[in-house]
Amino acid sequence: MRNHLVAGFTVALFGLSGVTLAKVSESEAKRLGNELTPVGAEREGNASGSIPGWTGGLSQPPADWTPGQIESNPFPEDEPLFVITGDNLDLYRDKLTDGHIRMLEQYGPEFVMPVYQTRRTAAFPEDVYEKSRDNALSAELLANGNGVRGTIMTSPFPIPKNGLEVIWNHILRYRGEELSFRSSSATPQVNGSYNEVVNQYDYFFAYSRRGADLADIDNKIFYLKTDTIAPSTLAGTITLVHETLDQIRSPRLAWRYDAGSRRLRRSPNLAYETDLPNSSSLRAVDQKDMYNGAPNQYDWELKGKREIFVPYNAYKLHDSDVRADDVIRPQHINQELARYELHRVWVVEAKLRTGISHIYSRRVFYVDEDSWQILATEEYDGNNELWRVSEAHNISYYSEPVFWTTMEMTYDLKAQRYYIDGLDNGFPAYDFEPGFRGNQFSASAARRAARR
Repeated sequence: MRNHLVAGFTVALFGLSGVTLAKVSESEAKRLGNELTPVGAEREGNASGSIPGWTGGLSQPPADWTPGQIESNPFPEDEPLFVITGDNLDLYRDKLTDGHIRMLEQYGPEFVMPVYQTRRTAAFPEDVYEKSRDNALSAELLANGNGVRGTIMTSPFPIPKNGLEVIWNHILRYRGEELSFRSSSATPQVNGSYNEVVNQYDYFFAYSRRGADLADIDNKIFYLKTDTIAPSTLAGTITLVHETLDQIRSPRLAWRYDAGSRRLRRSPNLAYETDLPNSSSLRAVDQKDMYNGAPNQYDWELKGKREIFVPYNAYKLHDSDVRADDVIRPQHINQELARYELHRVWVVEAKLRTGISHIYSRRVFYVDEDSWQILATEEYDGNNELWRVSEAHNISYYSEPVFWTTMEMTYDLKAQRYYIDGLDNGFPAYDFEPGFRGNQFSASAARRAARR
């Protein structure tokens, strides 16, 4: 990896049996909300001014948006400052990920990166900011980093000391208390032909419920139920997931209902390198949401910070008038709808632990300092050759101040195909207040729902 790092420290973690880490001092925590933002980012911009200071993010929706609508573009007049192509990438190489360099080289001239003005839009509710500071004073990694304690609601380590803390910040970042939405995924062929799989997603974020504590949530981060709507051959398939906080002590619980057999069965292998359902083996389960699950298969190293061009403020991709045909192209998406900006990101490298089996021997994560959202990743095969590149195109949602993905894709450089998820265009807006109850996500409730 190139050595263009804003912070040049590296910290490896694992093999620290019996050791708990984290908790910052009161004096360190006072930096939050001062020179640091409430979630731990650098408040000031960079020296050149190409990254502005953070002034609260997009905490209020645009005047043309009303509740219940798809998020409108808050920057409709923005035009690209420049476009990075395979021909001019050397001008920007120090601000590109290895994955994007490879995409520009392999898929040019069609694959380009339009770069826009940097807008630090990430914002969260005020009580999330308060919990962020509380977590900084109390959160600790459990032995070997397989879980955390002394934390609730949002990212536990706003002032991280190592790579594993950064990854836990992504896993536990605030995404609202509950959420219901519909979107589709696809795995286009090399020529661009595709079939959509439409799913209904219902989330109940136990960890982020207001008033909850770790004792209340029974080691659960969230509950997720997906119901496949189309195509007809898959319609009626239900997947239920109970995502646990310490997956070594209490592994993820998952069930799958197949409409053909009319039975709800446990799915114990829905984790790690298992193929993500309906991904044509182009994505692993632990790549959903860019990274999820127990981090015990890798050694994690914090490489520092970099200023790089990353997907951000993807309101063109999220536009209510855009359809899958507008987005999907052979080998990669329609890059005219993509938006890249210069942001500071934490760089974390994960190397497969000795004696552990996984399809990826090494992974690199680029994590947004303003939101703890993973924005881009690189996945390497057993020969340490770059195999896949993943992107998360994000927006700030309006009905609940949350910065989260609207669309994700994983590009397989060998197969020259990709998996795309989050094609929510043409479906209703995300509902952050569906009124769920925790008992609606039990196995018996899923079984009853399947039989209706």
